[in-house]
Amino acid sequence: MNKNNVKKLRESLLMSKAELARKAGVSTLTVDRVEGGKDCRMDTKRKIIQALGFELKEKHKVFSID
Repeated sequence: MNKNNVKKLRESLLMSKAELARKAGVSTLTVDRVEGGKDCRMDTKRKIIQALGFELKEKHKVFSID
């Protein structure tokens, strides 16, 4: 399981799971799984990082990369 800040960041932006999913172009189930710490594809991480308003070079703020 990977630790990430997706839920905390999404909630700080007052964004629903559905809104993040729409912005990222992924399903709400995917957002739910990522927030739950499940692993996901690099492409999905990239979409979520950008949908939360971060640049890819700031990925460490969203996903703690081991």
